[in-house]
Amino acid sequence: MELHFLGTGAGVPSKKRNVSSLALQMLQERGSTWLFDCGEATQHQILHTNIRPRRIEKIFITHLHGDHIFGLPGLLGSRSFQGGETPLEIYGPKGIEAFVETALTISGTRLKYNIEIIEIDEEGIIFEDHQFLVECRSLDHGLSSFGYSIQEKDSPGELLVDQLKADGIEPGPIYQKIKDNPTVTLEDGRVLNRKDYIGPDKKGRKVCIFGDTRYVPNLTDFARNADVLVHEATFAEGEEAMAHDYHHSTTIQAAQFAKDSHVQKLILNHISSRYQNDMLETLREQARTIFPHTDIATDLSHFQVPNQT
Repeated sequence: MELHFLGTGAGVPSKKRNVSSLALQMLQERGSTWLFDCGEATQHQILHTNIRPRRIEKIFITHLHGDHIFGLPGLLGSRSFQGGETPLEIYGPKGIEAFVETALTISGTRLKYNIEIIEIDEEGIIFEDHQFLVECRSLDHGLSSFGYSIQEKDSPGELLVDQLKADGIEPGPIYQKIKDNPTVTLEDGRVLNRKDYIGPDKKGRKVCIFGDTRYVPNLTDFARNADVLVHEATFAEGEEAMAHDYHHSTTIQAAQFAKDSHVQKLILNHISSRYQNDMLETLREQARTIFPHTDIATDLSHFQVPNQT
């Protein structure tokens, strides 16, 4: 799992930051990419990465402000032009379906793949399969805005090869059979229980991606113990009044939330264009006074989500 930041600015594009979009690459886990928000020129930013639009499986929209959705119609059309034929799911607040359908209809865009649009009208689990569970919670941004928790499910541990060999079971197809089945009967009649030949489960990873929001200390349970938290930091320390008025957060507030949630890593995102060059290091250091494991995202930066040990 790897996070690729396609746009990290706030409100409008600047020379060094495009508007909001980030991709969660899960090529090893499921051969696909999940996109979170799709601001103007997201597809242009993708051209500078190894992301393939046809591999985008799901798009999660945090809220309906233009800097988070204006790139969506273009990306959907390009995905079709570039040979994307697999279905695509779009999740977002009420209104996202009307926006997408209106844009595609008026522009005469016909897609070669099916779209399913899931409008979120309440908090809770919005997607689950055998690998992942996605949950959303409401944020505080003046209009419907969501944070998403992506929880990878635990996976079976490694086969205890030394134990198998000690019991006279040599390597071969039987190893995979043992791993895939609760019990296996050998040719000599012995019945093997998988639990006796497999190590502890590998703990799944957790990534939390928040849309635009004021400081929301009551959501620490939602982000608790996340391996990575992506949180907006539109304003610097000392701008708390302005952040509140515009329904945003400061570096210090994001760091305090990360600390209280006991996350492993914080990535600051959605940075105002007023902060340029050397000021970015200042923003990072402000947050690190509260939460040392903080980084600040820049356009086209990427961060690995490490496997649990």
